[in-house]
Amino acid sequence: MDKLKMHSRDLTLENIAKIGELYPGCVTEGRDGETGRTRLVVDFERLKQELSDHIVDGDPERYRIDWPGKKEALVVANGPIAKTLRPSIPESEDFHNTKNLFIEGDNLEALKLLRETYLGKIRAIYIDPPYNTGSDFVYDDDFDQGSSEYLMKTLQKDDLGNRFLANLDSGGKFHSDWLSMMYPRLRVARSLLSRDGMIFISIDDNEVAPLRLICDEIFGKQNFIECFVWKKSYGGGPKEKYAVTQHEYVLMYAKSKEEFLPFSLPYDPKKVERYYKGKDEHFSIRGPYRLKPLEATKSMDARPNLVYDIQLADGEVVRPQRQWLWSKQRVEEGLKNNHVIVVRNNDRVTLNYKQYLRDEDGVERGEKAFSVIDEIYTQHGTADLSKHFPDQVLVQFPKPVLLIQRLIQIATSNSPDAIILDFFAGSGTTAEACFRLPENVRKHVKFILVQIPEETPEASPARKAGFANISQIAKERIRRSGREIAKSEAKGDFGFRVLKVDSSNMKDVFYQPDASNQQDLLEAVENVKEGRSAEDLLFQVLVDWGVDLTLPIRSETVQGKSVFFVDDNALVACFDSGVSEELVKELARHEPLRVVFRDNGFASDAVKINVEQIFRQLSPSTEVKSI
Repeated sequence: MDKLKMHSRDLTLENIAKIGELYPGCVTEGRDGETGRTRLVVDFERLKQELSDHIVDGDPERYRIDWPGKKEALVVANGPIAKTLRPSIPESEDFHNTKNLFIEGDNLEALKLLRETYLGKIRAIYIDPPYNTGSDFVYDDDFDQGSSEYLMKTLQKDDLGNRFLANLDSGGKFHSDWLSMMYPRLRVARSLLSRDGMIFISIDDNEVAPLRLICDEIFGKQNFIECFVWKKSYGGGPKEKYAVTQHEYVLMYAKSKEEFLPFSLPYDPKKVERYYKGKDEHFSIRGPYRLKPLEATKSMDARPNLVYDIQLADGEVVRPQRQWLWSKQRVEEGLKNNHVIVVRNNDRVTLNYKQYLRDEDGVERGEKAFSVIDEIYTQHGTADLSKHFPDQVLVQFPKPVLLIQRLIQIATSNSPDAIILDFFAGSGTTAEACFRLPENVRKHVKFILVQIPEETPEASPARKAGFANISQIAKERIRRSGREIAKSEAKGDFGFRVLKVDSSNMKDVFYQPDASNQQDLLEAVENVKEGRSAEDLLFQVLVDWGVDLTLPIRSETVQGKSVFFVDDNALVACFDSGVSEELVKELARHEPLRVVFRDNGFASDAVKINVEQIFRQLSPSTEVKSI
């Protein structure tokens, strides 16, 4: 039964809708002055211009992308946080040896925490953010609010769900909030990229246009590399109203194009088998070859110096129809060392050169990537995940392992050592893509994944299978895929350290002593929050000091106290109480690069005063700090 609206008509909204029908560009998103919520508003400057036959005075025009909330997004990107990363050894796989990280928590906070350690060190970022489509599946693609909630916030529906207007266009309802979510994350992410680093972003038609504009602003338009078109499906679309959409995009930007080298992909084995069939005396080093015409095509600019006769050994002269690709000297040398051969086709005589599969050093050549990615489909991604969770559809439409693997191969084609970051990790496909790289590539690649523990819906297959949130699915998928691959691979790092974003280990008085009274200060002699372990303190120190979070950690008992040795001498930490002068001297003899104690952990004030003096004498290069 339909419910009565029980309120009068909102004529303002109706008028906005009418203006939108006449001038769609004049209705945009804005912030409600009282509630701060995003809502539809009229761009009166634009409307005045639409109704005028001359240029209307107004704000100076400029080329840029703006939306309500952009300034706030910028403040959010630059603002500090009092957070830390807490290790979870039970949830980790091979915690003490792995170089891979899985961070659970809000990705903006995680990115800020990673900034001290990984500033300018990430080779490649791949992200698959929410597409802002409003779809209803386990990974909540509806970024901030449901359609119904949005319609109520923007006063298009009342609390009972009654629509005020029947046909008000709300197609752009999420753009501002979505951009405000993406903008600070991409800004912080850019700071993590190395000078020759790159970012890949999966997206569809819904947000590709605004995403490209903010990427132009954040990464620089001149650093745009490619907009790959991923042909994600091959079948029909019975639910499609108009054309069948079979593609998505992967935007690629470089940190700095000036330092960005050309990249390539490994040759497809099918192409090798099909085209590289020739064998000669160089086969052992250079592998098979294929023949390529030595005559230039019409696409090459005319080069008079490449038009010349070649005299063969039998005295026959060969002349190109247009021009050669190589210089005369190089062609003659090629004929001598059997890299160039004569091809006769009826009365036509020409020259072909041998394109070997490998170079003179035996390194296999790659091929240029195509802007259209084909033959890797969404079905592959579903199958990849289903292998680890048979008969269960835990996540809809995960990206295929092969798709991400191809992007990682682009990132590592020029320089093998790479840290791959994915801060919208979803079901953990990027980790499996790293695991499944060829051994010679995989041994140089580490990954950092970030995923918020977003709850799975109550009645979803994921919840029924025992997964309360998305990050649990990702961690289990990484465990299962790593263990499976390890069965057949002799070498490899198939583990990961789990770290969780949490509030600081330090009590609030540590950060805001001015806001505390004398009693607070007396109670805060112990400045560490209750329930925080020594490992928690150690990782906060690693984060604050910018020490690699994947370094090996050893715990020993020294002078009766627990002491952490990070990578032997990269950092030594003791958070026990009652630290004696003998312990300090013994630690100083290890000559660590850094040492840290608990501020109230010394046996006496005299010991505390003497610590720096002891290190100055026994290990002058050691940085000494306390928490």
